[in-house]
Amino acid sequence: MALAAALCVEREPQWWRVGLTLVVSVALQVGVNYANDYSDGVRGTDEVRVGPTRLTAGGLASAAAVKRAALLAFAVAAVAGLVLAAMTSWWIIAVGVAAILAAWFYTGGPNPYGYIGLGEVFVFVFFGLVATVGTVYVLIERIPGSSWWAGCLAGVLACALLAVNNLRDIPTDTVAGKRTVAVRLGDRRARLMYQVLMVLPVAFVVALCVSETWWAALGLAGLVAALPAIAAVRDGAAGRALIPVLGGTGRAQLIIGLATAVGIAIGRGSAG
Repeated sequence: MALAAALCVEREPQWWRVGLTLVVSVALQVGVNYANDYSDGVRGTDEVRVGPTRLTAGGLASAAAVKRAALLAFAVAAVAGLVLAAMTSWWIIAVGVAAILAAWFYTGGPNPYGYIGLGEVFVFVFFGLVATVGTVYVLIERIPGSSWWAGCLAGVLACALLAVNNLRDIPTDTVAGKRTVAVRLGDRRARLMYQVLMVLPVAFVVALCVSETWWAALGLAGLVAALPAIAAVRDGAAGRALIPVLGGTGRAQLIIGLATAVGIAIGRGSAG
């Protein structure tokens, strides 16, 4: 995300800032995965699992070790974020604290919001808006309007990744009492939601075409990578058959994001 945003800024970015934002984003991603593994494992949610074996539930590592790994990743993100805050604005600290708390309480704490169907909301906000708009801010110390459209683009794709993961886990999450959006909607409507989330990027790419440059339309080419995943969900893939869909969704997310960013960079270069 940091690299993609760097391609979109209006002037030459300071690359050390790009590096630090990349450290923050990767460390937070690693941290939330370990935290989720730990919390679901100690709650017993992963005792019967369709997806890949997890560390805590699968006995591959102790719960304490997984928790330490999560806290270490959050600490790395915090240190890198503090450096960025010192060089830009101290209010970034509040954003960083909110991101770490959101990562931990997704499945952690007495009332995890991921268990009551708010996962997609927080993913859209933190993996989309905060990650993208925040990265642009620390690079150029202001927030252009187009960064919000880019954040929405990243957000809906991140939500699609979570949606297909939760679609796969409807049977086990239902038994474990985890009331995700997919569990609340049921199989048929959860599949429809995933397909909508994979089509919505078209609207946000078009918005970037209007607000930035028509070169941003390169991102639409990345939607081709999403077609097999969309078709598999539409045709009723379930259980382990949805694991490749996760990979396909992730690839589409990467290709659409980079293609859009490169298109914006080309457009800025031609205009200059």
